[in-house]
Amino acid sequence: MTSGATIVERLERQQERLHISIGAVCNNNCVFCMEEDRDGRYVNNSAMTAERVRWMLDSHRGAEEVCFTSGEPTTRNDLPDFVSWAKALGYRRISVMSNGRRLSHLAYAAALAKAGMNRFYISIHGHTKKLHESLTRTPDSFEQTVMGLDSIAKLKRFGVELHTSTVVTDRNLPHMLDIYRFLRGHGVDQVVFNVMQANGRANTFFEQIFPKYTEIAAQFRSFIDNVGEEKPMAFLVDIPLCTTDKIPDFNRGYVEKYRHFDVEEKANLPDTTREERKQSGRGKGLVLITRSDLDDAERDKRAECASCKYDRQCEGVWKNYTRRYGWDEMTPIVETPVASASPPSPAIDAAAE
Repeated sequence: MTSGATIVERLERQQERLHISIGAVCNNNCVFCMEEDRDGRYVNNSAMTAERVRWMLDSHRGAEEVCFTSGEPTTRNDLPDFVSWAKALGYRRISVMSNGRRLSHLAYAAALAKAGMNRFYISIHGHTKKLHESLTRTPDSFEQTVMGLDSIAKLKRFGVELHTSTVVTDRNLPHMLDIYRFLRGHGVDQVVFNVMQANGRANTFFEQIFPKYTEIAAQFRSFIDNVGEEKPMAFLVDIPLCTTDKIPDFNRGYVEKYRHFDVEEKANLPDTTREERKQSGRGKGLVLITRSDLDDAERDKRAECASCKYDRQCEGVWKNYTRRYGWDEMTPIVETPVASASPPSPAIDAAAE
Protein backbone atom coordinates (compact mmCIF):
# COMPACT_ATOMS: atom_id res chain seq x y z
CA MET A 1 0.00 0.00 0.00
CA THR A 2 1.25 3.48 -0.83
CA SER A 3 1.42 5.81 2.12
CA GLY A 4 -0.38 9.10 1.52
CA ALA A 5 -2.27 7.96 -1.59
CA THR A 6 -6.05 7.91 -1.52
CA ILE A 7 -7.96 4.74 -2.32
CA VAL A 8 -9.06 6.29 -5.61
CA GLU A 9 -5.46 7.10 -6.56
CA ARG A 10 -4.33 3.58 -5.73
CA LEU A 11 -7.15 2.06 -7.77
CA GLU A 12 -6.30 4.30 -10.71
CA ARG A 13 -2.63 3.22 -10.62
CA GLN A 14 -3.01 -0.51 -10.04
CA GLN A 15 -1.42 -2.84 -12.56
CA GLU A 16 -2.76 -6.14 -13.79
CA ARG A 17 -0.93 -9.19 -12.52
CA LEU A 18 -0.76 -12.71 -13.87
CA HIS A 19 -2.41 -15.52 -11.92
CA ILE A 20 -1.42 -19.10 -12.70
CA SER A 21 -3.92 -21.67 -11.42
CA ILE A 22 -2.02 -24.83 -10.49
CA GLY A 23 -3.55 -26.29 -7.31
CA ALA A 24 -5.74 -29.17 -8.47
CA VAL A 25 -6.59 -30.05 -4.87
CA CYS A 26 -6.71 -28.29 -1.51
CA ASN A 27 -5.96 -29.84 1.87
CA ASN A 28 -8.40 -27.49 3.65
CA ASN A 29 -12.18 -27.56 3.38
CA CYS A 30 -13.16 -23.95 4.05
CA VAL A 31 -16.84 -23.27 4.58
CA PHE A 32 -16.67 -20.05 2.51
CA CYS A 33 -14.53 -21.32 -0.39
CA MET A 34 -15.44 -19.63 -3.66
CA GLU A 35 -14.19 -22.71 -5.54
CA GLU A 36 -17.15 -24.90 -4.68
CA ASP A 37 -16.82 -26.97 -7.86
CA ARG A 38 -13.83 -28.98 -6.72
CA ASP A 39 -14.21 -31.54 -9.51
CA GLY A 40 -14.10 -28.75 -12.10
CA ARG A 41 -11.08 -27.18 -10.43
CA TYR A 42 -9.31 -30.53 -10.44
CA VAL A 43 -9.85 -30.95 -14.18
CA ASN A 44 -8.81 -27.37 -14.99
CA ASN A 45 -5.75 -27.07 -12.77
CA SER A 46 -4.50 -30.58 -13.52
CA ALA A 47 -4.37 -29.48 -17.16
CA MET A 48 -1.89 -26.71 -16.29
CA THR A 49 1.15 -28.71 -17.34
CA ALA A 50 4.70 -27.47 -16.99
CA GLU A 51 4.68 -26.63 -20.70
CA ARG A 52 1.56 -24.48 -20.31
CA VAL A 53 2.92 -22.74 -17.23
CA ARG A 54 6.11 -21.95 -19.11
CA TRP A 55 4.08 -20.48 -22.00
CA MET A 56 2.08 -18.27 -19.61
CA LEU A 57 5.27 -16.97 -18.03
CA ASP A 58 6.94 -16.39 -21.39
CA SER A 59 3.95 -14.56 -22.86
CA HIS A 60 3.55 -12.21 -19.87
CA ARG A 61 7.12 -11.28 -19.07
CA GLY A 62 7.19 -7.65 -18.00
CA ALA A 63 4.13 -8.02 -15.78
CA GLU A 64 4.50 -6.51 -12.31
CA GLU A 65 3.66 -9.77 -10.53
CA VAL A 66 3.00 -13.43 -11.14
CA CYS A 67 1.00 -15.23 -8.46
CA PHE A 68 0.61 -19.01 -8.22
CA THR A 69 -2.87 -19.65 -6.90
CA SER A 70 -6.13 -21.66 -6.95
CA GLY A 71 -6.68 -24.73 -4.84
CA GLU A 72 -3.51 -25.21 -2.80
CA PRO A 73 -0.52 -24.41 -5.06
CA THR A 74 2.02 -26.04 -2.74
CA THR A 75 0.50 -29.45 -3.54
CA ARG A 76 2.29 -29.12 -6.90
CA ASN A 77 5.78 -30.57 -6.50
CA ASP A 78 7.01 -28.59 -9.51
CA LEU A 79 6.17 -25.22 -7.93
CA PRO A 80 9.85 -24.45 -7.15
CA ASP A 81 10.68 -24.99 -10.84
CA PHE A 82 7.93 -22.58 -11.89
CA VAL A 83 9.29 -19.98 -9.47
CA SER A 84 12.80 -20.38 -10.89
CA TRP A 85 11.47 -19.84 -14.41
CA ALA A 86 9.65 -16.69 -13.34
CA LYS A 87 12.78 -15.32 -11.71
CA ALA A 88 14.87 -16.04 -14.82
CA LEU A 89 12.29 -14.24 -16.94
CA GLY A 90 12.61 -11.10 -14.82
CA TYR A 91 9.35 -10.99 -12.88
CA ARG A 92 9.87 -8.43 -10.11
CA ARG A 93 7.38 -9.99 -7.70
CA ILE A 94 6.77 -13.72 -7.52
CA SER A 95 4.08 -14.77 -5.08
CA VAL A 96 1.87 -17.61 -3.92
CA MET A 97 -1.57 -17.74 -2.31
CA SER A 98 -1.44 -20.60 0.16
CA ASN A 99 -2.97 -21.95 3.35
CA GLY A 100 0.63 -22.17 4.57
CA ARG A 101 0.47 -25.71 5.83
CA ARG A 102 3.28 -27.14 3.70
CA LEU A 103 5.31 -24.03 4.46
CA SER A 104 5.52 -25.30 8.04
CA HIS A 105 8.49 -27.29 6.71
CA LEU A 106 11.18 -24.62 6.81
CA ALA A 107 13.33 -26.41 4.22
CA TYR A 108 10.49 -26.29 1.70
CA ALA A 109 9.73 -22.62 2.40
CA ALA A 110 13.42 -21.81 2.05
CA ALA A 111 13.59 -23.69 -1.26
CA LEU A 112 10.78 -21.52 -2.65
CA ALA A 113 12.48 -18.35 -1.43
CA LYS A 114 15.82 -19.43 -2.89
CA ALA A 115 14.11 -20.14 -6.22
CA GLY A 116 12.78 -16.54 -6.25
CA MET A 117 9.50 -16.45 -4.34
CA ASN A 118 9.51 -13.08 -2.60
CA ARG A 119 5.95 -12.65 -1.36
CA PHE A 120 3.72 -15.12 0.46
CA TYR A 121 -0.03 -14.56 0.90
CA ILE A 122 -1.09 -16.91 3.71
CA SER A 123 -4.76 -17.58 4.50
CA ILE A 124 -5.54 -17.70 8.21
CA HIS A 125 -8.99 -17.04 9.62
CA GLY A 126 -8.63 -16.81 13.35
CA HIS A 127 -6.20 -16.34 16.20
CA THR A 128 -7.15 -19.56 17.93
CA LYS A 129 -7.37 -23.17 16.85
CA LYS A 130 -11.09 -23.29 17.59
CA LEU A 131 -11.93 -20.24 15.49
CA HIS A 132 -9.67 -21.03 12.53
CA GLU A 133 -10.64 -24.68 12.28
CA SER A 134 -14.34 -23.93 12.63
CA LEU A 135 -13.91 -22.25 9.23
CA THR A 136 -11.35 -24.51 7.56
CA ARG A 137 -13.11 -27.63 8.87
CA THR A 138 -9.71 -29.35 8.90
CA PRO A 139 -8.10 -30.74 12.09
CA ASP A 140 -4.60 -29.45 12.91
CA SER A 141 -4.72 -26.87 10.12
CA PHE A 142 -4.23 -24.04 12.62
CA GLU A 143 -0.96 -25.33 14.06
CA GLN A 144 0.46 -26.06 10.62
CA THR A 145 -0.53 -22.66 9.20
CA VAL A 146 1.00 -20.82 12.16
CA MET A 147 4.19 -22.84 11.72
CA GLY A 148 4.10 -21.80 8.08
CA LEU A 149 3.91 -18.14 9.11
CA ASP A 150 6.87 -18.65 11.41
CA SER A 151 8.88 -20.28 8.60
CA ILE A 152 8.33 -17.33 6.27
CA ALA A 153 9.04 -14.85 9.08
CA LYS A 154 12.48 -16.46 9.46
CA LEU A 155 13.15 -15.78 5.78
CA LYS A 156 12.20 -12.10 5.85
CA ARG A 157 15.83 -11.08 6.29
CA PHE A 158 16.36 -12.33 2.73
CA GLY A 159 13.84 -9.85 1.33
CA VAL A 160 10.74 -12.03 1.57
CA GLU A 161 7.40 -10.34 2.37
CA LEU A 162 4.71 -11.98 4.48
CA HIS A 163 1.06 -11.00 4.00
CA THR A 164 -2.01 -12.74 5.36
CA SER A 165 -5.61 -12.98 4.25
CA THR A 166 -8.41 -13.42 6.77
CA VAL A 167 -11.83 -14.01 5.23
CA VAL A 168 -14.36 -12.08 7.32
CA THR A 169 -17.32 -14.08 8.60
CA ASP A 170 -19.86 -13.73 11.40
CA ARG A 171 -17.58 -15.90 13.53
CA ASN A 172 -14.33 -13.95 13.33
CA LEU A 173 -15.72 -10.43 12.81
CA PRO A 174 -15.71 -9.60 16.57
CA HIS A 175 -12.06 -10.68 16.85
CA MET A 176 -10.33 -8.37 14.36
CA LEU A 177 -8.11 -6.76 16.98
CA ASP A 178 -7.04 -10.08 18.48
CA ILE A 179 -6.37 -11.55 15.04
CA TYR A 180 -4.32 -8.53 14.00
CA ARG A 181 -2.17 -8.56 17.13
CA PHE A 182 -1.66 -12.31 16.88
CA LEU A 183 -0.54 -12.13 13.25
CA ARG A 184 1.72 -9.13 13.71
CA GLY A 185 3.28 -11.00 16.62
CA HIS A 186 4.19 -13.76 14.17
CA GLY A 187 5.99 -11.36 11.84
CA VAL A 188 3.23 -10.59 9.34
CA ASP A 189 3.90 -7.41 7.33
CA GLN A 190 0.34 -6.76 6.17
CA VAL A 191 -2.88 -8.16 7.60
CA VAL A 192 -5.68 -8.18 5.03
CA PHE A 193 -9.29 -8.70 6.04
CA ASN A 194 -11.06 -10.03 2.95
CA VAL A 195 -14.82 -9.67 2.74
CA MET A 196 -16.33 -12.83 1.27
CA GLN A 197 -17.28 -13.03 -2.34
CA ALA A 198 -20.94 -14.02 -2.33
CA ASN A 199 -20.52 -17.05 -4.55
CA GLY A 200 -19.41 -20.64 -4.20
CA ARG A 201 -19.82 -21.95 -0.67
CA ALA A 202 -20.17 -18.41 0.65
CA ASN A 203 -23.45 -18.32 -1.25
CA THR A 204 -24.47 -21.80 -0.14
CA PHE A 205 -23.93 -20.95 3.54
CA PHE A 206 -24.70 -17.24 3.22
CA GLU A 207 -27.27 -17.06 6.01
CA GLN A 208 -24.93 -18.79 8.45
CA ILE A 209 -21.70 -16.86 7.86
CA PHE A 210 -22.11 -13.61 5.88
CA PRO A 211 -22.30 -10.41 7.99
CA LYS A 212 -23.66 -7.19 6.53
CA TYR A 213 -21.21 -4.77 4.91
CA THR A 214 -22.11 -1.99 7.32
CA GLU A 215 -21.43 -4.30 10.28
CA ILE A 216 -18.03 -5.20 8.84
CA ALA A 217 -17.14 -1.57 8.16
CA ALA A 218 -18.20 -0.48 11.67
CA GLN A 219 -16.22 -3.27 13.32
CA PHE A 220 -13.13 -2.52 11.23
CA ARG A 221 -13.37 1.19 12.05
CA SER A 222 -13.64 0.34 15.76
CA PHE A 223 -10.56 -1.88 15.43
CA ILE A 224 -8.60 0.93 13.73
CA ASP A 225 -9.63 3.37 16.46
CA ASN A 226 -8.60 1.03 19.28
CA VAL A 227 -5.49 -0.74 17.99
CA GLY A 228 -3.22 1.99 19.36
CA GLU A 229 -1.13 2.46 16.20
CA GLU A 230 -0.99 5.55 14.01
CA LYS A 231 -1.03 3.51 10.79
CA PRO A 232 -1.86 -0.10 11.52
CA MET A 233 -0.82 -2.41 8.71
CA ALA A 234 -4.35 -3.76 8.29
CA PHE A 235 -6.51 -3.46 5.19
CA LEU A 236 -10.17 -4.12 4.48
CA VAL A 237 -10.69 -5.51 0.99
CA ASP A 238 -13.57 -6.30 -1.41
CA ILE A 239 -16.32 -4.24 0.16
CA PRO A 240 -18.29 -1.44 -1.55
CA LEU A 241 -16.41 1.84 -1.12
CA CYS A 242 -19.60 3.67 -0.16
CA THR A 243 -19.78 1.59 3.04
CA THR A 244 -16.19 2.37 4.10
CA ASP A 245 -16.06 6.13 3.57
CA LYS A 246 -15.41 6.71 7.29
CA ILE A 247 -12.39 4.39 7.33
CA PRO A 248 -8.97 6.00 6.76
CA ASP A 249 -7.96 5.74 3.12
CA PHE A 250 -4.68 4.12 4.10
CA ASN A 251 -6.54 1.10 5.45
CA ARG A 252 -8.95 0.67 2.55
CA GLY A 253 -7.78 -2.03 0.19
CA TYR A 254 -8.96 -3.56 -3.05
CA VAL A 255 -8.77 -6.78 -5.03
CA GLU A 256 -6.02 -6.50 -7.63
CA LYS A 257 -6.68 -6.72 -11.34
CA TYR A 258 -5.47 -9.99 -12.77
CA ARG A 259 -5.68 -12.31 -15.73
CA HIS A 260 -5.41 -16.08 -15.84
CA PHE A 261 -6.05 -18.95 -18.22
CA ASP A 262 -8.56 -21.81 -18.10
CA VAL A 263 -8.79 -24.78 -20.40
CA GLU A 264 -11.42 -24.30 -23.10
CA GLU A 265 -13.97 -26.73 -21.69
CA LYS A 266 -13.89 -25.06 -18.25
CA ALA A 267 -13.76 -21.40 -19.31
CA ASN A 268 -16.87 -19.75 -17.83
CA LEU A 269 -17.44 -17.25 -20.63
CA PRO A 270 -20.15 -16.62 -23.23
CA ASP A 271 -19.52 -18.59 -26.42
CA THR A 272 -18.57 -15.55 -28.49
CA THR A 273 -16.14 -14.27 -25.88
CA ARG A 274 -14.64 -17.74 -25.43
CA GLU A 275 -13.91 -17.90 -29.16
CA GLU A 276 -12.25 -14.48 -29.07
CA ARG A 277 -10.08 -15.41 -26.11
CA LYS A 278 -8.77 -18.75 -27.38
CA GLN A 279 -5.00 -18.89 -27.50
CA SER A 280 -2.86 -20.34 -30.25
CA GLY A 281 0.59 -21.81 -30.66
CA ARG A 282 1.97 -23.16 -27.39
CA GLY A 283 -1.10 -21.73 -25.64
CA LYS A 284 -3.52 -23.79 -27.70
CA GLY A 285 -6.36 -25.18 -25.62
CA LEU A 286 -6.32 -22.24 -23.18
CA VAL A 287 -8.70 -19.29 -22.88
CA LEU A 288 -7.82 -15.92 -21.38
CA ILE A 289 -9.95 -14.88 -18.38
CA THR A 290 -9.81 -11.54 -16.56
CA ARG A 291 -11.17 -10.75 -13.12
CA SER A 292 -13.78 -8.44 -14.62
CA ASP A 293 -15.04 -11.33 -16.78
CA LEU A 294 -15.82 -13.26 -13.62
CA ASP A 295 -17.11 -10.37 -11.52
CA ASP A 296 -19.17 -8.40 -14.03
CA ALA A 297 -21.67 -11.20 -14.45
CA GLU A 298 -22.13 -11.56 -10.69
CA ARG A 299 -22.09 -7.91 -9.55
CA ASP A 300 -24.61 -5.16 -10.08
CA LYS A 301 -25.18 -1.43 -9.66
CA ARG A 302 -28.38 0.58 -9.36
CA ALA A 303 -29.21 3.95 -10.90
CA GLU A 304 -28.36 5.85 -7.69
CA CYS A 305 -24.76 4.63 -7.91
CA ALA A 306 -24.11 7.08 -10.75
CA SER A 307 -24.20 9.98 -8.26
CA CYS A 308 -21.54 8.45 -5.99
CA LYS A 309 -18.03 9.84 -6.06
CA TYR A 310 -16.72 6.26 -6.23
CA ASP A 311 -18.86 5.21 -9.19
CA ARG A 312 -15.97 5.06 -11.65
CA GLN A 313 -13.87 2.87 -9.38
CA CYS A 314 -16.69 0.78 -7.90
CA GLU A 315 -17.22 -2.67 -9.38
CA GLY A 316 -20.72 -3.03 -7.98
CA VAL A 317 -22.25 -5.29 -5.35
CA TRP A 318 -22.62 -9.06 -5.48
CA LYS A 319 -26.10 -9.92 -6.75
CA ASN A 320 -26.28 -12.78 -4.27
CA TYR A 321 -25.70 -10.21 -1.50
CA THR A 322 -28.40 -7.72 -2.53
CA ARG A 323 -30.79 -10.63 -3.06
CA ARG A 324 -30.57 -11.26 0.70
CA TYR A 325 -29.89 -7.83 2.19
CA GLY A 326 -31.12 -5.37 -0.42
CA TRP A 327 -29.56 -2.00 -1.28
CA ASP A 328 -30.30 0.08 1.84
CA GLU A 329 -26.70 -0.05 3.09
CA MET A 330 -25.26 1.28 -0.15
CA THR A 331 -25.78 5.03 0.16
CA PRO A 332 -24.03 7.03 -2.57
CA ILE A 333 -21.26 9.30 -1.29
CA VAL A 334 -21.99 12.63 -2.95
CA GLU A 335 -19.28 15.23 -2.79
CA THR A 336 -20.44 18.59 -1.50
CA PRO A 337 -19.54 21.33 -3.98
CA VAL A 338 -17.02 23.75 -2.58
CA ALA A 339 -18.61 27.19 -2.31
CA SER A 340 -16.72 29.86 -4.18
CA ALA A 341 -15.14 32.45 -1.94
CA SER A 342 -16.62 35.95 -1.89
CA PRO A 343 -14.59 38.42 -3.92
CA PRO A 344 -12.30 40.54 -1.74
CA SER A 345 -13.43 44.05 -0.91
CA PRO A 346 -11.67 46.67 -3.01
CA ALA A 347 -8.62 48.07 -1.28
CA ILE A 348 -8.97 51.64 -0.04
CA ASP A 349 -6.05 53.96 -0.45
CA ALA A 350 -5.94 55.64 2.93
CA ALA A 351 -3.79 58.44 1.57
CA ALA A 352 -6.59 59.40 -0.85
CA GLU A 353 -9.21 59.87 1.82
